[in-house]
Amino acid sequence: MLATPAQASLLGPVLQLLRPQLEQRLTRLCLTVAAGGQGALERSLQEPCRQLAGPASRCLIQEAETSGRSFGVITELVAGRFGDDSEVVVKRCAARLLGLPPETLKEVPIRELKQRFGLPAG
Repeated sequence: MLATPAQASLLGPVLQLLRPQLEQRLTRLCLTVAAGGQGALERSLQEPCRQLAGPASRCLIQEAETSGRSFGVITELVAGRFGDDSEVVVKRCAARLLGLPPETLKEVPIRELKQRFGLPAG
C-alpha cells in the first residue's frame, strides 16, 4: 500500500532524525566495499566515504518520501532489516544517481545490483 504524499511528507522529519545513523551505515558500507579490509586504504577512504554518504542519505530519504514508502522504510530501519520498501527506495535512488528514470531498476533483482556493485551479500 502506498502512502499519500501528505502522509509521506509528515514522516519526512522522522527520516531526517534517522539520517545520521543512515550516514554512518553508508560510510561503513563504502569502506567495507572500497577498502576490502586494508587498514591504510580504509584510513585514506574515510573522508571520501563520509562525503559520499551525505548525498546518498539525502537521496534515499527523498526517494522514500517521493515513492510513498516512508513509513515502511522507517519500520524496516527500526527493525534493523532490509525489506521490500527499502529495496524500492534503494533502486529508485540508484537509478537517480546514475541519471536514469526512477523506475529503471524496478525489475532488477537486488542480488544482481549487489553483485554488480561489489556489495557484500546479506
